Amino acid sequence: MGIVLGDNRYGKAEVRMVHVDRSTPRHVLTDVTVTSQLLGHFDETFLTGSNASVIATDTQKNTVYALARTGGIGAVEEFGLRLARWFVDGFDQVTGARMEIRQHFWDRIPTAQGPHDHSFVRSGGEVRTVLVRKDGDREVVLSGLAGLVVLKSTGSEFWGFPDAPYTSLVETRDRIMATEVTARWRYTDPGHDPATFDRLHADVRATLLERFATLHSLSLQQTLFAMGTAVLERRPEIAEIRMSMPNRHHFLVDLSPWGLDNPNEVFHAADRPYGLIEAAVVRDDVEPVPWAWDGVSGFV
Repeated sequence: MGIVLGDNRYGKAEVRMVHVDRSTPRHVLTDVTVTSQLLGHFDETFLTGSNASVIATDTQKNTVYALARTGGIGAVEEFGLRLARWFVDGFDQVTGARMEIRQHFWDRIPTAQGPHDHSFVRSGGEVRTVLVRKDGDREVVLSGLAGLVVLKSTGSEFWGFPDAPYTSLVETRDRIMATEVTARWRYTDPGHDPATFDRLHADVRATLLERFATLHSLSLQQTLFAMGTAVLERRPEIAEIRMSMPNRHHFLVDLSPWGLDNPNEVFHAADRPYGLIEAAVVRDDVEPVPWAWDGVSGFV
């Protein structure tokens, strides 16, 4: 039996960086967490400990800072592509790169004179995500979002499921439906104008929210597919979208022991255990790129 080294990559995880664009009196704040990983001819460091070809992880961290200083950040997708190209095009031993970015949002603090030019308050838990994969000349961009918590207080049902052994869930024709949306989408061509990344991200987010709000839902599965379909119908630049949506259950509280009715007004919000719905919504005429999703957890 022989033992060989399998697929591998290495890099610097969770580089925290805040960039302030001071080119105008109205500052622009960009807060990101970057994970940089490289692929290539690095077998010797695993097999013998030789670091002759290794681009140190500390170097990768400093490159994040340096490229932000020399070129700004702009759309985080474009920043991820710049990082990947820096390493793959600049070092013979680097054949591929994986750059994952999470952008954290800040809002301008409102004042009597309007939103402040350089004072900010941290937004909620939602983050914008980017994963750039570069394999030689091939490039793939996965944009996304996470932590988008949504709820509808009516317009959702769940019934008609089998009465299997140990079933206790009661059918309902009117329920609260809540979830935390995590979504990633792959572009058909990542080489389009970098300025469109911000606009596309905002449009996809708005489309997901609009479809969630307006669909009368018979299941969270139906809602997920409808949301993904709406994105693909609206944006031909997107080849596929994958979503993970846990069911944030809200159970009607029984107030009858105290002589009170409860016409769908008082609920217990349970955080676990929870249903977990995951699916990919894809165009059937676009070639799949399975390697783009390598190492992306939480998706089918």
